[in-house]
Amino acid sequence: MPLPLAEDAERWRSVFAERTVLAVAHNVTSATRLLDLLALFEGDRRVETVFTCTGSSALDNGTLELLQARGALVLAWSEAKQRKFDLAIATSRGGDLYNLHAPLIGTPHGAGYNKLLGGSREAFGLTEEWLMHDGRVVPSAIVLSHEEQRARLAVSCPDAVPLSLVAGDPCFDELAASAPFRPDYRHALGVRRGQKLVVVSSTWGRDSVLDAADPERDALRRALAELPADEYRVLAAVHPNAYYGHGAWQLHTWLAPLLACGLMLPRPDTQTWKAALVAADALCGDGGSVTQYGVSLGLPTVLGSFATDKAAPGSPMALLARAVPRLTAHRPLLPQLDDAARRQAADPELRHLRSLVTSRPGQAAALLRALFYQRLGLPEPATPAAARAVPVPAAPGEPAAGPPEARRSPVVAPMYVTVGTDGTDGDAVTVRRYHAALQRPSQEGHLAGAQLVADIDDPDTQWPRSADVLLVPARPRGGPVPAERAAAGAEAVARYPGCALIATEEPDDGCVALLPGSGTRVRATWSGLRPWWVSPAIAASVVHERLLSGPRAPHGPGAGRPPLRARVTIGADAEPALLVVTAL
Repeated sequence: MPLPLAEDAERWRSVFAERTVLAVAHNVTSATRLLDLLALFEGDRRVETVFTCTGSSALDNGTLELLQARGALVLAWSEAKQRKFDLAIATSRGGDLYNLHAPLIGTPHGAGYNKLLGGSREAFGLTEEWLMHDGRVVPSAIVLSHEEQRARLAVSCPDAVPLSLVAGDPCFDELAASAPFRPDYRHALGVRRGQKLVVVSSTWGRDSVLDAADPERDALRRALAELPADEYRVLAAVHPNAYYGHGAWQLHTWLAPLLACGLMLPRPDTQTWKAALVAADALCGDGGSVTQYGVSLGLPTVLGSFATDKAAPGSPMALLARAVPRLTAHRPLLPQLDDAARRQAADPELRHLRSLVTSRPGQAAALLRALFYQRLGLPEPATPAAARAVPVPAAPGEPAAGPPEARRSPVVAPMYVTVGTDGTDGDAVTVRRYHAALQRPSQEGHLAGAQLVADIDDPDTQWPRSADVLLVPARPRGGPVPAERAAAGAEAVARYPGCALIATEEPDDGCVALLPGSGTRVRATWSGLRPWWVSPAIAASVVHERLLSGPRAPHGPGAGRPPLRARVTIGADAEPALLVVTAL
């Protein structure tokens, strides 16, 4: 029995609170929103909170563990129904809440009330089925985020309208308050200068992004496969019901090929997904709340999947399904995101949709705290209640971590690489790289003219056998290339006769390149300032393009020939670097 409720509690207490709140969790999803709401009691020793889990959700795996990991006192549901509390707060409608002995405040656990459940034609949380028992409304207060929800409530459960309070959306207020700190979140998530962050969000159940087994509809794979690897980072915001319903180990196992290519997969019980939304440049979503929050923040958005039959008629989510374009298999992903960025900012339908997330912007913390304290019969603390900024993720590697630990392969990942030349300046080239292992034959529009670059030691021999450019990395990285590694480059001529160029890593991220057909050897070095993205692999790709197709490429050993220079970048927003190629 938690100490505050024990029979001899007076003997053992250290803090003598005046009121006890029962926090009712349904699953991890509702528990995370509940923890956000309970932050309104921070610093007030007059209020003590005890948690309970209804046990009514088929997707409650991880809920008890989450609360215990936060150090919460948890009371069994059977005990919670027998005791009196000064206030109960629930972020879901599940369980026999009508048996509680406390005034109950019911709040949403996402972006309003948007989903259908079971055979209902009205939104979950707004119907008599979920709000009434034996002819009476169960909650003493029903929190809404927008006036439009009250209009729907008047149709689906008229008796509940007098008990409703439009208090805005505390999650959206946090996101909006965090906008000035966007650079902090991008830095913490490892988004470098010249890079963009794409969030791919997935709700749970059928027709979620995770459910798209068809490779052409698999938005997660397509994001990692089709967006240039050096220019884009991809983060998956997965619904807690999916993450904990299947288990972290299973989800990491299913997504292992994507994690190996740099996918960030934060645990959904952290606030990293919120930081990612503020930091993001684009969103690919589905019918979940994250998509609605992203659209409301103005992120260019496409729908990787959407279950139209699960969106409540007349809800903002139903409007979103009409206003946001679907990801199509007939075009590469990048131009679809570019189209969204170009068209959506001034779209009047989306402007209206953005206004539907809250009709009390910036006021949720103040309105909710006033409600809580009014029901507790206590004066509010003197310090004004206000939205807080989302915490900064702990470190660049943190979002991909969590149990089980993400694996980092020592193999240099095989890449398809395009090297484009500026038509007005032959010395300016743009390199774009794409994860080779994630490509599909039906979606190769972004790979026109690409070269394949692979690690000579890759255990998956399909890559070095097919490579245009073979890399001979120094292992360990950062020091001189051992003699045996240089010899490996020479041996590769016989082992891989189809290879056009063999590049041995040099210090400072350059390389020595050999063209087996002609015997030409050159050294490529980066001159001056070296941006974060320079690497032996990128140097080798530029050399491959210049030596095999460049008009001024040296042919043969060519000692004494003037060096070639190339101003290299990975994209329009990235800092360029100068690569100097000298014949040996």
